[in-house]
Amino acid sequence: MKKLKVAVLANLKKNAPHWEGMPEDQWDDLDSEKTVNAILEALRANGHVCDFFEGDRSLLTTIPKFKPDICFNICEGHFGDSREAQVPAVLEMLRIPYTGSRLFTLALALDKPMTKRILWWHELPTPAFQEFDRADEPLNDDLRFPLFVKPSREGTSMGVSAKSIVHSEAELREQVAFIIQKYKQPALVETYIDGREVTVGLVGNLVGPVARRMPFNPNAPRVQAGLYFMPPMEVDLRPYETTDTVYSNHLKVALAEELDYLCPAPIDEDLVDELNWLAAAVFRVTGAYDVARVDFRLDVTNNWKPYILEINPLPGLSPDISDLVIEAKADGIDHTELVNMILDAGLKRYGLI
Repeated sequence: MKKLKVAVLANLKKNAPHWEGMPEDQWDDLDSEKTVNAILEALRANGHVCDFFEGDRSLLTTIPKFKPDICFNICEGHFGDSREAQVPAVLEMLRIPYTGSRLFTLALALDKPMTKRILWWHELPTPAFQEFDRADEPLNDDLRFPLFVKPSREGTSMGVSAKSIVHSEAELREQVAFIIQKYKQPALVETYIDGREVTVGLVGNLVGPVARRMPFNPNAPRVQAGLYFMPPMEVDLRPYETTDTVYSNHLKVALAEELDYLCPAPIDEDLVDELNWLAAAVFRVTGAYDVARVDFRLDVTNNWKPYILEINPLPGLSPDISDLVIEAKADGIDHTELVNMILDAGLKRYGLI
């Protein structure tokens, strides 16, 4: 393969702005130097010339000088409802290729209620939901307690804790008000699916008829060609069931290295096939590219029926604790190979290999 010049773009936690009164988990989505260095090492292992650039306004000056063949983008952004789409917008303006989904998908996926509207329209299974701009808005008739409350536009389970599960009108109003006040954004309220949470990572790009719609004929072939599915992963929450009944921000950040990751998750092959198909369907209708992770809840009251929670088109790539990396490792794919699989998917999509 031709050796290329690759710019690795990320937002480091150490470079993030700070201000008085900001939430303590404000930058939990951002990356560490360890992660960025591991990506650089992985790309250099394949002979590419690489350097790191902070994903901020300085890119308008630094990237044209570096003249990359392609950018490896994992930028989360700092401000705005579409912050994950800002760096890709700059790159498209400069006509520079980049890995991962394009700006429309990144903006869509960060807005969880809008993503769920797309899933609902395509008749893909997702819990019933309502978006709250105010804590006193009437509750939709199709929602029944218990409900689950979280921020509309955050990742890394920010704002998610045991208190996210609400069982009464009073608890609902209190948690919605808390989310709106703390994160300065609407709250997403959805039916709580009692059961297990699993995630499926995938790398590649769909081939064949892949317009952003599902076939109206339910007997049409399931389009999955071109995607590589990682084994589904589940976190064993039993040791934390008295404090963290869900895969919370506390577990993902403070206790990430102590968790017991079950990968492959203990589920039967038919359910794995169903999860892979649903992950491919979400990838398709949201217009994702190159890599993503799709999160599900399995309903214990309905024969483990899967419900789609969200798609993350910028899944973490921390060498040891990111879900996608753990799934790849369980499939015999180390961090270096995973990073280069993502790069190669982008290169192939742009016709560079």
